[in-house]
Amino acid sequence: MPKTHPFDQFSEAYDAWFEDHAALYEAELNAVRRFLPPGAFRGLEVGVGSGKFAAPLGIRTGVEPSEKMAAKARECGIEVFGGTGEDLPFPDACFDLVLMVTTLCFLDDPALAFREARRVLRPGGGIIVGFVDKESELGKKYLRESAQSRFYGEAVFYRADEVLTLLEDAGFRPSGMNQTLIPGKALKTICEGSGKGAFVTIKALK
Repeated sequence: MPKTHPFDQFSEAYDAWFEDHAALYEAELNAVRRFLPPGAFRGLEVGVGSGKFAAPLGIRTGVEPSEKMAAKARECGIEVFGGTGEDLPFPDACFDLVLMVTTLCFLDDPALAFREARRVLRPGGGIIVGFVDKESELGKKYLRESAQSRFYGEAVFYRADEVLTLLEDAGFRPSGMNQTLIPGKALKTICEGSGKGAFVTIKALK
């Protein structure tokens, strides 16, 4: 069952985070940008929310189960379809890129969602998954405070190796991984791999 209640009830608070933490937001955007395909592409963001990632990254199609969040994304010029990552309302092989940013932790069935993402990708297309690493200090903080959190009370966090396994089991070929929001480093720092940064981005190919 989609975990939409907190996003319907606190959509304004969700958007306020990006305004209050602009430097963190920009660091996450830049980490994702490194994996965007060159030139023009047709992209889909699963769990598009209010469009905070899709809009600046040039992705014009989204799927979002929260109608309040979807309405905000539409105001950014994104065509938003109701639905979930486990049942995408699109035919096979129609996108060059599927993006999921902080969506993984809210999915009921990540394995099915990754298979659906692969289904709607064209041959050679890619998926980019951005997530808070369960092993990072931020991930541990979210877990400790989940009972008091508006948004993460029902979230399930993952380690980078767990995400890689899920992608490979769905038939993807991982092609890159980077991390940012690294304690003790400048916010703009982006390094390969995982294990230090709170925000990890993985790209994998169909």
